[in-house]
Amino acid sequence: MKQFPTILAIDTSCDDTSVAITQGMKVLSNIVASQTEIHRIYGGVYPLAAKLAHHELINPTYKEALKRALINPRQIDIIAVTQGPGLAIALEVGIEFAKLLSKELNKPLIAVNHMAGHLYSPLAVNSKGNPKPNVNHLIPSISLLVSGGHTELILIKSLNSFQKIGQTLDDAAGEALDKFARLLDLGYPGAAAMEEIAQKGNSKTFNFPLPMTQSKDFNYSFSGLKTAGRQTIEQMKKLNANDITNLAASFQYAVIKAVLYKLEKAIAKYQPKSIWLGGGVSANKVLKRELGRLCKSKSLNFLYPKIKRLNGDNAAMIGIAAYFDYQKGNLSSIPQNFDQIQRIPRLSL
Repeated sequence: MKQFPTILAIDTSCDDTSVAITQGMKVLSNIVASQTEIHRIYGGVYPLAAKLAHHELINPTYKEALKRALINPRQIDIIAVTQGPGLAIALEVGIEFAKLLSKELNKPLIAVNHMAGHLYSPLAVNSKGNPKPNVNHLIPSISLLVSGGHTELILIKSLNSFQKIGQTLDDAAGEALDKFARLLDLGYPGAAAMEEIAQKGNSKTFNFPLPMTQSKDFNYSFSGLKTAGRQTIEQMKKLNANDITNLAASFQYAVIKAVLYKLEKAIAKYQPKSIWLGGGVSANKVLKRELGRLCKSKSLNFLYPKIKRLNGDNAAMIGIAAYFDYQKGNLSSIPQNFDQIQRIPRLSL
């Protein structure tokens, strides 16, 4: 059993086509072909357009990943691919491409949970880093996964053992940010556009309600906050530039405050040694700043993706997650039997 197999990883879970080469937690290449301009005209991700773009982009992205990593296909030991969660017709493009590669190269295939990729993303190092940094002293940990489709708290008992302790009951944090940005007509992608203009606003101008404070669990809900935001805009009727920046700053801060409120309660119960941050919203500077302050106040280590491209959807994190599956002996399939690897759009961690 190779200590650090060369893994070719593929992610087509949503609107980015990504192929990466990893060894352990070392990222040799991580190519992300963005579809942002394609979906901008729709104001959001259009699934059929995403599927067609994945078909067009996946082969050149694969070739570029090999080129950047300075390896040839025969040096690949394992193929890994996102099985879910994600858009069904987008997922199937990556899965079918992975199956073809696995058959062609006669290599085993590992089906990976996309959210496991986000969970492991803070451990990634660049091509000059240690393929297996020692993080055992940071466990137990709590991982905060925040994206457009998920808001979850995961208790990390070991590098191969997790327990979901909290999740959103309706909208995800990233989804709430995107939808509020749409109400403010900020363009696409909404959350990123809102973060940018929120820098000019005052986050204390509008006092949005903090949801789920009465519940004793660690679950989230953002639908009420989203409704409060919409009602505030409707009551104001006509918005000037200052109104928009202040609304953006206030709503963004309310979402972040809600996310950290439940995390702080989970910290009190589980007493972790570190907090890990992953998911598309992990790129938000205000979230990182506030979470960093929380961790410092409680003397906790704070881990988040140091490689910028690992904040959003990417294949490198899928390769790292596959490495841990490989260590457990979870080679999902061999080329002779691929029936068990199918898309699972609502796959849970």
